[in-house]
Amino acid sequence: MSIKNERRWCWTRLICVVIWAFVCANVGAQSSRLDRTNLLQFRDADGNVMPVASPEDWSVRRAEIVRAMQAVMGALPGAEKRIELDVRIEEDVDMGAYSRRLITYQSEPDSRVPAYLCVPKSAGASSRVAAVLCLHPTDNTVGHKVVVGLGGRAGRQYASELAELGYVTISPAYPHLANYWPNLSKLGYVSGTMKAIWDNTRALDLLESMDEVDSSKGFAAIGHSLGGHNAIYTAVFDERISAVVSSCGFDSFSDYYDGDERNWFFGKGWCQIRYMPRMSDYRGRLEAIPFDFHELLAALAPRKVFLSAPLHDSNFRWKSVDRCVEAARPVYELLGANESLSVQYPDCDHNFPDDMRRLAYDAIGSVLRQGE
Repeated sequence: MSIKNERRWCWTRLICVVIWAFVCANVGAQSSRLDRTNLLQFRDADGNVMPVASPEDWSVRRAEIVRAMQAVMGALPGAEKRIELDVRIEEDVDMGAYSRRLITYQSEPDSRVPAYLCVPKSAGASSRVAAVLCLHPTDNTVGHKVVVGLGGRAGRQYASELAELGYVTISPAYPHLANYWPNLSKLGYVSGTMKAIWDNTRALDLLESMDEVDSSKGFAAIGHSLGGHNAIYTAVFDERISAVVSSCGFDSFSDYYDGDERNWFFGKGWCQIRYMPRMSDYRGRLEAIPFDFHELLAALAPRKVFLSAPLHDSNFRWKSVDRCVEAARPVYELLGANESLSVQYPDCDHNFPDDMRRLAYDAIGSVLRQGE
């Protein structure tokens, strides 16, 4: 073989090796993602895909789901960020049955979070009451004010309504909306989603510290739209949340606006800085997103989950929600919690109507006021 031909053969072989490595890497990446619609599978210590036959097996799959979330959202902060809350009351308004306080609290070094804290007047050290984390929908004008009835669209005032029903409620602002603009990169976040999760976790710390709050049965989290998926995300990471309500909060990522690729560029849809910018890496291959709401709902089991998925919601499609719910149900059955996951399909658009809010409050009460 001539030197020229030998060199040509070497280059050809090298190119083939590179192509083969690329193919193998892609096959490996695709095979590494377990089926989102079959939650009764897990990967054992040797990497073999095995059937989930016990709660212990499921805990392995659940841990993989949580790791996948952090691969996109960034890591959940640790103890180093759990500093003194240093709660400051900026405003205190008498609302009759309860006091509505505008507060700020220190969720981590160099970051103060504005929030509304509603405290029933009947609550005290000798008469503690349950508490609810109330997460607001997307509103770039009034932000978290909407959930206490201070502007915005009707049907979002669940924090004030729950306070009227005798719950302590806390409603943090969401990053990069209205008047709350923390420097995410300076604080070490790759997504506004994880910053919100941490702010919410610290809000639960605040509730736990209050003399007026009974946390013996855990907390509830409720939200509409943005608040709906924010509640789900937070509850996956923080198991102090024992009841979750999500109205118009999600559909499968692959079904989002029918998979239209225009929504998956950086800065669009889920890929905005205040959500999860890394989602833009999956444009054109949405099935490769390492977690989805099928798995997140299952990760909430066996806790109480109430969902409202309107028939005419053009943002998050009810049929997709239904598929997510059906995929998650076997996990609830495995954990002996068949009745804990429920979904309603109201005949309306992207809204949280009165009857759905009443059902949501009943679901919360069935957990936080059980036995009363």
